[in-house]
Amino acid sequence: MAAASKTAVASLVHYRPLTCAASASATHPARLVPHAPDLIKWVRREGGFVHEAVKIAQDGLGGLGLAAADKIPKGSDLIALPRHVPLRFQSDGGGVFEPVLADLASKVPEELWAMKLGLKLLGERAKIGSFWWPYIGNLPETYSVPIFFPGEDIKNLQYAPLLYQVNKRCRFLLDFENEVKNALSDFNINDHPFGGQDINASSLGWAMSAVSSRAFRLYEKKSLTGAYSNVPMMLPLIDMCNHSFDPNARIVQEQGEEQPEMLVKVVAEKEIGANDPLLLNYGCLNNDLFLLDYGFVIPSNQYDTIELKYDGALLDAASLAAGVSSPNFSSPAPWQQEILSQLNLDGDNPDLKVTLGGSDLVEGRLLAALRVLLERKSESVQKHDLSTLKSMSAEAPCGIATEVAAFRTIIALCVIALEHFPTKIMEDESMLKKGVPDTTKLAITFRIQKKSLIVDVMRDLSRRIKLLLSKETVSAQG
Repeated sequence: MAAASKTAVASLVHYRPLTCAASASATHPARLVPHAPDLIKWVRREGGFVHEAVKIAQDGLGGLGLAAADKIPKGSDLIALPRHVPLRFQSDGGGVFEPVLADLASKVPEELWAMKLGLKLLGERAKIGSFWWPYIGNLPETYSVPIFFPGEDIKNLQYAPLLYQVNKRCRFLLDFENEVKNALSDFNINDHPFGGQDINASSLGWAMSAVSSRAFRLYEKKSLTGAYSNVPMMLPLIDMCNHSFDPNARIVQEQGEEQPEMLVKVVAEKEIGANDPLLLNYGCLNNDLFLLDYGFVIPSNQYDTIELKYDGALLDAASLAAGVSSPNFSSPAPWQQEILSQLNLDGDNPDLKVTLGGSDLVEGRLLAALRVLLERKSESVQKHDLSTLKSMSAEAPCGIATEVAAFRTIIALCVIALEHFPTKIMEDESMLKKGVPDTTKLAITFRIQKKSLIVDVMRDLSRRIKLLLSKETVSAQG
């Protein structure tokens, strides 16, 4: 008993507790440590560079972020991190943090890559004296991603594709909790990568969310082969830059003969004014990914899309509702079926997920399928290649009547999609005005943006129909 007590005491000396709040109730969550170490001083102390005008500041929308204390000229280096400062799953020596973590990481699906690095993050968070503690102590205590939403607010998202992804991640965390516990069950406490602490779905979810919301995938040269690989890593201080599709800064990697050790830098893309936030573009992502991985929603996101299932019976119903005569989506002719197979909408293992919105407005495969199936004459279709049939910029390749019928069918699909939401936009906006918890607000804002996107697609297609019909009238009169 005495020996066991000494072991337990030893573990307390070397590890920090992994308890974490599993809710996103605060818009600006507290740091893990109430008075966290000065991150700017730590980066400089470790041989990194931080521009004298860069400061940590409260951002009204994004919580804590980086800003300019004074004007910073375009092209200026803002932050530079030497190789040993970013947090990777692999150590500089090429080995992994703990062999057992490598085995656990191998069981994580690639789409949830953040969990792999999250295992390393959890180990470093638990360890007293971790090199990265000044960074980890500055991480948020909670994350506003949907896996931490109350059940009612997950339902409040109202959008089946996102609900599927949220439930999938939650199931993974519950299953992975058992994987971790089984893998660590026989470990001596002194060899345990988490000091014998209980690892549960909540702590795993915290780690996965920390990585997915803050890590960057950068290229790194492998020491043995000399080849470059895509490596996820957490970049202390740099990851406090908030997001914008119109950023004023960008990440630059430097590695070469003059710089054998990789240096990660943030450079000013334009002149940055005093008190302006430092902004990076996290990627041209839809709101599903922004909410799943980062815990926020971009209003009027130009890259947002809505996902639909390509279904012949549904398209038949939509075209009939749109007044399109004799649709045959459920029973295409052999020549039409052949083109559908080329579009991967028919045949073995078809991809039936199609999207509306984004830069294309209508996914090319869906547009091509409608043009093909609404055109009776095969020669009108087969004189065009697939790229033309898929292009919205290709003006009525199969004729104005077919184009109008295709657009009207898509508008009817939009109406059907809107009817799948239990509430209307005006009801959602009314709920927001009454004041709701932060997670409810996020869920409602997300579904408003999805519905608004559908309405915008309908308006755009209606405008295109009017233009086509006006051209047809002018042509007939001529």
